Amino acid sequence: MSVERPDADSCDLLCLDLPVAESIRTRMSPLPALEQAAQAAKALADPTRLRVAAALAAGGELCVCDLAWVVGQAQNLVSHHLRHLRTAGLAAARRDGRLVMYALTDRGHALLSTLLAPTAAKPA
Repeated sequence: MSVERPDADSCDLLCLDLPVAESIRTRMSPLPALEQAAQAAKALADPTRLRVAAALAAGGELCVCDLAWVVGQAQNLVSHHLRHLRTAGLAAARRDGRLVMYALTDRGHALLSTLLAPTAAKPA
């Protein structure tokens, strides 16, 4: 049995490979872009919201009434979660007469498929 030291997540000496580290640093996305990506990921961090997004992915375009039935939640709760998905740019809405129809955006589909993709077996 190994005992992990409290500082086991840090190097014991400075071992910076400056050319490699600088090359990676210059290719990194700017912080505002990363903040937007983090907000989108947070939008799907709620299990009910993730379920609503999955229902949209399966159904294409649905109204709140249909979504509420599919996910087994109240319409006002589903509306609340749809607002979060829209704010994060993961869902879009359009009015069709008295109905408001919701669908995932391309970004919503991409993020959802990444989150719900079956995990590949890792070699031992």
